[in-house]
Amino acid sequence: AHLAFSQDPGDTEPHAIRLEHPAKVVWEMGLQISVVGGEASGIVATCPLPVEWPEQSIKVLEEDISDHVSRVTYKELDGAVRQMVVTVPRLQGGETAHVVIRLEVHKSWIEAPTDPSSLMRPTKLTSDLRAYLQPSPFIESRDRKIQKLAKELLDGEGPAWQEIEGLFDWIRDNIEYRFDEKIKSCVQGLDDGVGDCEEMSSLFIATCRAAGIPARAVWIPGHTYPEFYLVDRQGKGHWFPCQIAGEGHDFGRMPEYRPILQKGDRFRITGARTPQRYVKPTLTAKNASGTPKIEWILRPVTMPQADPR
Repeated sequence: AHLAFSQDPGDTEPHAIRLEHPAKVVWEMGLQISVVGGEASGIVATCPLPVEWPEQSIKVLEEDISDHVSRVTYKELDGAVRQMVVTVPRLQGGETAHVVIRLEVHKSWIEAPTDPSSLMRPTKLTSDLRAYLQPSPFIESRDRKIQKLAKELLDGEGPAWQEIEGLFDWIRDNIEYRFDEKIKSCVQGLDDGVGDCEEMSSLFIATCRAAGIPARAVWIPGHTYPEFYLVDRQGKGHWFPCQIAGEGHDFGRMPEYRPILQKGDRFRITGARTPQRYVKPTLTAKNASGTPKIEWILRPVTMPQADPR
């Protein structure tokens, strides 16, 4: 589903991204489940696993499943993330259960187009793409302050690439980067003039959406960044990333080897009444005299030895 409106990895047109510096990395991802102060039964835990994108391919090397686990299943959510569902019938206090998947990730850097001048805003969108114009948790694209900012910076009078790059520069110049454990809305980040990668990405995405430009969040371990969508003269769509919170001027490019966990910011998840910003680990138990706990395992085993730059 997601590949239907993503760029072709073999596309070498001057308006398309370029995939360069491929590398192989190995990560372990999964869950460890325990109970403190009693026992629990009917335990179901979930966590996200990555899927393939033009810049990323995935190979399962090994699965480590402990004896307490009775079942492991997988769900595809919006073609953007794979959710692992782990069932544990019973755990006594002090016992643990785990599922750890070792993944080989082939990842490439994304380099910007050599000539983006022909890229335009899309005028006809599929239902999949229209979803990236809607408000999402903490991304209030219909707020009047966001609408005002979009009219000022993305008025459609200039080339699309230059206007969006102007928005990129404006956010980096006007929002001071400051890490915070608590996520704020993009409107609050705009009011405060302060935010981290969450708020800065949300503000970029919301402003693009307010101007009719599809945009979405990309989640990697410990970080998030935005992507925006433009079309070429043949009407073919392309997604472009930018490092809104970071050093350098990485607009339209992404020099990053950490695996993509998910793309998007409005997920419908079983058991959640409202759309979720991202697919996060969950834990439920039908009966518990103790306190069930989970640890999300997300750790690199190998990483590239040298920076290709």
